[in-house]
Amino acid sequence: MSANEITCPHCGKAFAVDEAGYAQILKQVRDEEFASSLQERMDSWQEQKKIEIELAEAKVAEKLHDELVKREADIAKLEAEREALDLAQKLAIREALAKVERERDDLLNTVKNQKLEREVSEKALEEKYRTQIQDRDDSIERLKEMKAQLSTKMVGETLEQHCEIQFNEIRATAFPMAYFEKDNDAKDGSKGDYIFRDHDESGLESVSIMFEMKNETETTASKKKNEHFFAELDKDRNAKGCEYAILVTLLEPDNELYNSGIVDVSHRYPKMYVIRPQFFIPMISLLRNASQKSLTYKAELELVKSQNIDVTNFEKDLDEFKAGFSRNYDLASKKFEEAIKHIDATMKSLQKVRDSLVSSENQLRLASNKAEDVTVKKLTRKNPTMAAKFAALPEAE
Repeated sequence: MSANEITCPHCGKAFAVDEAGYAQILKQVRDEEFASSLQERMDSWQEQKKIEIELAEAKVAEKLHDELVKREADIAKLEAEREALDLAQKLAIREALAKVERERDDLLNTVKNQKLEREVSEKALEEKYRTQIQDRDDSIERLKEMKAQLSTKMVGETLEQHCEIQFNEIRATAFPMAYFEKDNDAKDGSKGDYIFRDHDESGLESVSIMFEMKNETETTASKKKNEHFFAELDKDRNAKGCEYAILVTLLEPDNELYNSGIVDVSHRYPKMYVIRPQFFIPMISLLRNASQKSLTYKAELELVKSQNIDVTNFEKDLDEFKAGFSRNYDLASKKFEEAIKHIDATMKSLQKVRDSLVSSENQLRLASNKAEDVTVKKLTRKNPTMAAKFAALPEAE
């Protein structure tokens, strides 16, 4: 084949071309080959780039996956730490709440127990005070009744009748040898109300008493005092030869001196006493029993006198006995008077104690009202820590 012929690869036909055409065709072939080579290279490069991109993407994806896995691990770790922290916080809160609840329960139990103990104590104390008040009221009432019993005993009676009835009720057993009658002898211008004389079996007199009875109702108009009758009573005692003089009186009912018991007025008139009616029988018994001890001396004295024997020593002994008896009786009378005064003082003291107990009951009632107003919140009001814990309780629940 010459340089100027070219065979068609498709139809196999040969045709002639000049150098310019050949060069052009050659150039065209070369351009096509270049283009084809270039295209192949481009395709190969693109394929390679695609592969590289895919590899890069795979690496990036792998890296991203690793980072994702790592991040997820970190997140899981953080989640675990957060859960652990939450759990620790919950446990701490639960423990704090449990502690606060225990303290609250302990405080409530303490308050409840204290309240219960206070109520029990108040009831016991109230019962004790009520009993004491009742006892003192009873004691005061008994003492008042003892002092006022005359008014009830002498309803419908005069004072003289009352004393005579009292004496006659025990005359046969207590005073079988005694004389107790009204004084009807007024030849000296005056007379007493009653004369009492007691004797032994031989007829020897042991004691004699001139009685004067004065009732408030008998002297309502003049309102005389007891001392107004002392002189006349002493005169009647001497006129009738009585050893003792006793004024039985209801005068001056508010006078504490005469209400105290047996009042000895011997500093003004010898062997004279003032008594309230409730001491009528006890006074006779006291003087009679004491005087009976002197009967032996009197009997011996009478015997000696009848035998014309010097009785100086006997009279001296008898006088000493009488003086000693008088001293002893004065001491006994004072003791009796002190006892009566003590009774009156006790009545006043019991009344004051009763008033104090009533006042204490009122104070207990006020204390109870204050205790009822105590709450847990008020108890913890000045404790910021406890107050904060109690404030947080509703949120925790």
